[in-house]
Amino acid sequence: MDYPKIVAIGGGTGLSTLLSGLKHFPVDITAIVTVADDGGSSGILRSDLQVPPPGDIRNVLVALSDVEPVLEELMQFRFQKNDHYLSGHSVGNLLLAAMYAISDENFVDAVEKMARVLNVRGQIYPSAATAMVLQAELEDGTIIQGESQLAKHPSPIKRVFFEHQHPAVPECLEAIVDADVIVLGPGSLFTSVIPNILFPEIQAAILASPAQKLYVCNIMTEHGETDFYTVSDHIQKLNQHMGSSFLDAVIANDEEIPKEYLKRYAQESAQPVILDKPTIEAMSVEVIPSRIADWDVKRGVRHDAIKVAAVVYSRALEYL
Repeated sequence: MDYPKIVAIGGGTGLSTLLSGLKHFPVDITAIVTVADDGGSSGILRSDLQVPPPGDIRNVLVALSDVEPVLEELMQFRFQKNDHYLSGHSVGNLLLAAMYAISDENFVDAVEKMARVLNVRGQIYPSAATAMVLQAELEDGTIIQGESQLAKHPSPIKRVFFEHQHPAVPECLEAIVDADVIVLGPGSLFTSVIPNILFPEIQAAILASPAQKLYVCNIMTEHGETDFYTVSDHIQKLNQHMGSSFLDAVIANDEEIPKEYLKRYAQESAQPVILDKPTIEAMSVEVIPSRIADWDVKRGVRHDAIKVAAVVYSRALEYL
């Protein structure tokens, strides 16, 4: 029996959460990961060594790896801020930067080699072979440069775009063409998910693909990016940047969040993303309401990796 071919598109912790769950199911996984990060360790390495930002790729490598837990811990270990030379850097980011250097500055090749080292299940591709500079036009007309700056201004984001357009990695297009299911998200809408669909080739491949196209919506809004957004607002922005209404279904949380967590998020000007089902259905998008939330004191409210992966997998089986 052939396994369902699932292409997951995104970045940040959201994509790695989904993938860490999917690897426990009999599926053929391809991850397409953003290369627009310019903050923290990734931003420093990008600036100093001209390496594409490794942080999102590192998280995906660890999520799909099949190695001793201590090696996963090592990849995610971050040096403390009191270390003058390595402050804030994770070991995995440094290893990817080194692999990039010994791969003749071929980032796709470097990621493939790291995947072999970590015995990764599935394929991982950056959406572009070089770092991309993300810009945003705000509703007040202001233009902001750099992913890390997008959430620091009071005006809402109207759209995001690249300062310079580079070609998408060809392997991404091949995976999309062959997919049974294409999943976008979860993750920061404007900085993790949408940057991957700003490439005209990726847009064309997704629109032409007969695969089921799913969006895993965020559970909570993000201050500075998606303040007061409903689920349909997320979909509308995806359609806007894609240039077409393309989603078949949205997976959205319908589990009640405990009040103590709501109070904590309210202090960060964040709230649950409202599931406005009638509006979504009027957009010809099927709603898959699911109890996919998880929460704890340290991590806050997140997607439950196994639960969200199970919803995606069950959907894939329906359309094989």
